[in-house]
Amino acid sequence: MRSIRQRLLLWQIGAVVLTAVLVSFITYRVAWSGFNRIRDYGLQQIAYSVVRHGVRPMGTASLPAQPPEADVSPALPAIEPSDEIVPTEDLGQFVSQIWSADRQLQYSSLAEGGPPLQAVGLHGVRWNDEDWRVYTVIDRQQTVQVAVTTADRAASFSELVPWLLAPLGLLVVLLSLLIHTAVERALAPIDTWGKDLRRRDARQLHAVTTDALPEELEPLGDALNALLARVQQLLDSQRVLLADVAHELNTPLAAIKLQAQLARRSNETEQQRQAALDELDRGIARATHLVAQLLQMARLEPGVREPQAVPVRLDRLAAESVAGLSAQADERAIDLGVSHSEAVTVVADPDDLRVVFDNLIDNALRHTPEGARVDVEVSRDGQTAWLSVADDGPGIAPEDRSRALQRFVRLRPEQTTGSGLGLAIVAQIAQLHGGQVDMDGRAGGGLRVRVGLPVHESAA
Repeated sequence: MRSIRQRLLLWQIGAVVLTAVLVSFITYRVAWSGFNRIRDYGLQQIAYSVVRHGVRPMGTASLPAQPPEADVSPALPAIEPSDEIVPTEDLGQFVSQIWSADRQLQYSSLAEGGPPLQAVGLHGVRWNDEDWRVYTVIDRQQTVQVAVTTADRAASFSELVPWLLAPLGLLVVLLSLLIHTAVERALAPIDTWGKDLRRRDARQLHAVTTDALPEELEPLGDALNALLARVQQLLDSQRVLLADVAHELNTPLAAIKLQAQLARRSNETEQQRQAALDELDRGIARATHLVAQLLQMARLEPGVREPQAVPVRLDRLAAESVAGLSAQADERAIDLGVSHSEAVTVVADPDDLRVVFDNLIDNALRHTPEGARVDVEVSRDGQTAWLSVADDGPGIAPEDRSRALQRFVRLRPEQTTGSGLGLAIVAQIAQLHGGQVDMDGRAGGGLRVRVGLPVHESAA
């Protein structure tokens, strides 16, 4: 059962029904006990009434003597014989008997004689295949015994049972209706949310109202609004990204098209044609670099791929990246090398870390003048592994360093051919691996970018 409404109704109404059954049982037992006590008291009153007022039966026949079948009270003194007693028709729902001092039955409202004589007090007797409730009292040298069948008593009580249980049944029905109404009203905000969200489209991601929510549902409403805000932010980011990508791709593609047109002109000299082809190559290289970085950024989006988590030696990865970009550094006579390297191992995705090294080194090479120097370092400080790339370029002002980590931000667009994605990709990879990115100045000018990653104990 997955429905909250059905679970609440089942448990609450079930609890009410179970409680009603238990209360009915207890009520029945208490009422039956009280009913018996009242009827026993009634037997006592009848017995004392017979003793007090006596019995004047009609007729002359006497009943045969009936020996007692149970313990009786001590023998009473003999009494003078009185008028003979004969049984008469019982006009009530009980049997009355009078016994003499010598335990001889003198009177009985039943022709069969009735239950045997019992000791003084209340007793339960089995006679004539029936259960009887008997009360016996001795007074003025005679014994009076009054009895009633338990079947008669149960029949009388059964007439009262419906009046005892009817209020409980009515109470169960009323409570069930109230519980059902309360559950429906409590879950109404969720139904309202569902209707509201089903009517919305992708452009309507505003927060749902939480004013009328119960206190227990407020965290759910806040979490839903937070999710909607994140989705809205993600969609806005995707729209901005698509617009920026379209703008960034338009510039190199337009330049490529222009240079291709210039190269096809027949009236151009060979030197002009060669210059146009060189510019065409540079335009293609810029477009290729931009597309490669866009693919790198797309790979980092949530749900695109499952990142690996394997031990990676940062010092070896740094050496591989420096070797792979050394040709690009040699073209501009830049001294690229590893100035300091420690054997540090982290648990991360090796492809992502290779992208970090390549982007940092490529970004440094693009902003460093010819003949300058780019240093790569790998070190460890406690539980943090640091990889840094320092250059001799113009650097970045402290107030602009946070903006440099955003997508498509180029602080000096007229002095660089980059796309503004290198540092943004580095920051996103560091965040995915629980790391951080710091930037600071370098002595003598330049910029140093440091990426800190947690060292995993199992790979230390």
